[in-house]
Amino acid sequence: MDMDQLKRQAAARALEEVRDGMQLGLGTGSTAKHFVELLGERVRAGLKVIGVPTSEATRADAVRCGVPLTTLDEIDHLDITVDGADEVDHELNLIKGGGGALLREKIVAAASDRMIVIADDSKWVATLGRFPLPVEVIPFGLGATRRAIEKAFAQSGVSGQMALRKAKDGHVFVTDGGHWILDAHLGRIEDPARLAVALSAIPGVVEHGLFIGLAGSAVLAGGEGIRVIERRKPKGD
Repeated sequence: MDMDQLKRQAAARALEEVRDGMQLGLGTGSTAKHFVELLGERVRAGLKVIGVPTSEATRADAVRCGVPLTTLDEIDHLDITVDGADEVDHELNLIKGGGGALLREKIVAAASDRMIVIADDSKWVATLGRFPLPVEVIPFGLGATRRAIEKAFAQSGVSGQMALRKAKDGHVFVTDGGHWILDAHLGRIEDPARLAVALSAIPGVVEHGLFIGLAGSAVLAGGEGIRVIERRKPKGD
């Protein structure tokens, strides 16, 4: 079974959680695209849902598949967001943003009662950091922002090279929000929660790709079938 089939299996399993009348966050990326396509099939068969896309690419996919759309200005919450991830650790902390949609993805996930991550099992890691961490930044004052990010790395016990993301045409990649992305090659992030706080405190950082405590469950598809992992809740939660 190839990787694309595994991604579609994970998307199909997440779709089982969708009920009539739900308001859904629609993620971005190759796995989330499968979810939107399968959701469109259900909508054409009579399922009544409405979605909030996390990128212009997902918006176009949803329109093509006939999924009704709305915005977070028009509704006050989402029941479920289904999205992919570049890495998932055993606490269901994530690295996201390989597709450049991390800001909208995090806004939508935070507005949801529940976030389901769908992925092939190659994304399951013991420690985050093998995948480069995207940091979305304001173009103005980039040098100062980079220096502040490097200081935050040092204070958080990580180090690595940062590269400004380029688009396929060789020009600087620009997000849907008009920002740039620095990809940080850190190798291992032993304390992702600490690093997330440090990055969020930097004025030039719009958002970062560490999703801490947002995912409620992960659906991972592999050669031996589907695994569903639920996030362990802290005592007293």
